[in-house]
Amino acid sequence: MNNTGETLFALDIGTRSVTGLILKQTNDEFELVDVETREHKERSMMDGQIHNIVAVAEVLDEIKKTLEERHGRLEKVCVAAAGRSLKTERGSMELDISAQASVYQTDVTPLELGAVQQAQHKLAFETEETTDKSFLYHCVGYSVIAYYLDGEEMGSLIDQSGQTASVDVIATFLPKVVVESLISALQRADLVLEALTLEPIAAINVLIPPSMRRLNVALVDIGAGTSDIAITDLSTVTAYGMVPIAGDEVTEALSDQFLLDFPDAERVKRDLSLKEEVSITDILGMESTYPSEDVLAPIFPVIQQLAAEISSEIMTLNRKVPKAVMLVGGGSMTPQIGKQLSEALGLPENRVAIRDIEAIKNLSYSGIQPGPELVTPVGIAIAAKEHPVEYMPVTVNENSLRLFDVKSLTVGDAVLASGLSIPKLYGKPGPAIVVTLNERVVSIPGSRGEAPSIQKNGEPSSLKDSIAAQDVITVNEGKNGRPAEATFQDLLDEPPTLSISVNDENVVVPPLYIRNGERTQLNASLQDRDSLECRLPSTAQEIWEAMEWKKPTTSDVVIYLNNKAVTPSVLKNKFTINGKEAGMEHIVKSGDSIHVSESSSTEMTIYELLQQEQMEPEKSLHILFNQEEVEMKKNIFEVQKNGVDVSLEDLVQPQDIVTTTKNTSASTFIVQDVFHYVTIDLSGSTQKKWELTKNDTAAAFTDEVREGDHIELVLIDKQRSAD
Repeated sequence: MNNTGETLFALDIGTRSVTGLILKQTNDEFELVDVETREHKERSMMDGQIHNIVAVAEVLDEIKKTLEERHGRLEKVCVAAAGRSLKTERGSMELDISAQASVYQTDVTPLELGAVQQAQHKLAFETEETTDKSFLYHCVGYSVIAYYLDGEEMGSLIDQSGQTASVDVIATFLPKVVVESLISALQRADLVLEALTLEPIAAINVLIPPSMRRLNVALVDIGAGTSDIAITDLSTVTAYGMVPIAGDEVTEALSDQFLLDFPDAERVKRDLSLKEEVSITDILGMESTYPSEDVLAPIFPVIQQLAAEISSEIMTLNRKVPKAVMLVGGGSMTPQIGKQLSEALGLPENRVAIRDIEAIKNLSYSGIQPGPELVTPVGIAIAAKEHPVEYMPVTVNENSLRLFDVKSLTVGDAVLASGLSIPKLYGKPGPAIVVTLNERVVSIPGSRGEAPSIQKNGEPSSLKDSIAAQDVITVNEGKNGRPAEATFQDLLDEPPTLSISVNDENVVVPPLYIRNGERTQLNASLQDRDSLECRLPSTAQEIWEAMEWKKPTTSDVVIYLNNKAVTPSVLKNKFTINGKEAGMEHIVKSGDSIHVSESSSTEMTIYELLQQEQMEPEKSLHILFNQEEVEMKKNIFEVQKNGVDVSLEDLVQPQDIVTTTKNTSASTFIVQDVFHYVTIDLSGSTQKKWELTKNDTAAAFTDEVREGDHIELVLIDKQRSAD
């Protein structure tokens, strides 16, 4: 900078007090000329936000007039929005990734921004129960707490694959009302806002130069009512935070323990770090002198609690132990706070240090007691001039916006500020279809929804691209994904096969593909709720179907049996499985050998025809004749073919007319029928007599014979017969 002798007026508006200072700038050198501090006359500030603009303006006016008496008229001022006014909120977002091969950076960025937006909505609804006021909060930064893949925490989502990806973030927001009320208070004090910054940025800019911000450092500004935290890493400020406990808690503990009024307790707290003994005058007027360690002992638990809460917030924001911690603010003079904080974080004691204005480069001063409480006010003056936070005007979908330029702003920041829903900008996945495959439910997702079409100043852009003032951004929602499409083949990793031999050639038989009970092809498109089956053929007929072979055909001969058309089931081909005659309905297993050969005959007898039609052609009976088994048969039917009596062994021809009549004599067998099936030796019968018995009882030729009867016909002597 080449400005010479420029006067900078800065105000640090705290919860309990306001500090004003005058800086003289000569080129790149700064001189701290004067400092003036006033306490609020009433509780007009809470958590960094002005609750009583009139009361705060009165204190500002007092400081301004006091400094004007010594340095002349002051019209413009540099101020900072308090770090404790920043609001932090957790947010989360989940993304269905089942339809994609892996996760890309283009998936992670909108996932994170969606989580930030969810945190923004949560913060808004905490104060406005029925109306979304998220646009009243500027997002000044966020950090990822954790990534998750299918519910399991992951270090990164890039190139991962699974069902769902999600992220938890902690985002920091600055309420717009904080800035607006700050400007109103300045106007009441007849001051014009020259430059604005955030308190954490102010302290960081003067203590941690850009070359050091690649280091992971935590800056803690311990004030009266709150402790503000900022984290630097990778050359930028990555996170902000606040804990509602600070130096006042220690001062109050001293006041309670030793009956001191608040100002005396504050003085004693400072002396504990500087002196071995401290003098105390309580509210009763009693003066005492104590060793510093005796005074420290009863308030030590409060100091430990302060260190524990600060370290916990640092770990939440940073997700790891930082390389170092810098302490500023009046509360950093709390005795033992640095040591306790180093123990809580597991850092060496020399990595936690209190920094005062002596650590600020290119700053000189005289007649002013340096201390850590002046770091932030000096930082406000310098940072507000060198790195002011400005409003950046941009346009999103023809809506004019002003973004709070506290960091390197991106298209994503502009989209967040516009109120557009990040998740809704991305097309929905196409409808899925659900089918059952071999009684197992399978869901087939639709295609991914498209990302939004984003343009910046008419050129294609992305959510991570940086933006500048007056940029014009256009965002169009991505198209929804297409409905799911799949074929039978898409559901099968490797279809099963059946290996057999047909006419001595090895054949690999594919499976049968069945959809809703009907055969289909491997490349057939599937529909929602289809019932699918993929199985190996089990019979010869199914094998012929799977191979799309011409099946061995049956005769098309038609014969009329008792006025009914009948087709004889005579195969034109001879069909065997493993050498045994078989039919197309027979079961075939892996390794079986099938032979199919031509047959020259299609002959069928009337006997075979009746059997085919389940009309048993004959009746049989088994008896013993002279101790030898005899099977007797009788035709049950008398048969005519084309009006002529024929035997059951006659062959049928196409269009033959066959009629049957029940044979009444076939119902019973008599002894005489036996002799149609046996041969009788008549030699030597002249001198002897024949004796016929049935079941050892004398029988006649007309006696009825039943299954299993014993018939005997023997020659006996005539003499013995006479006897």
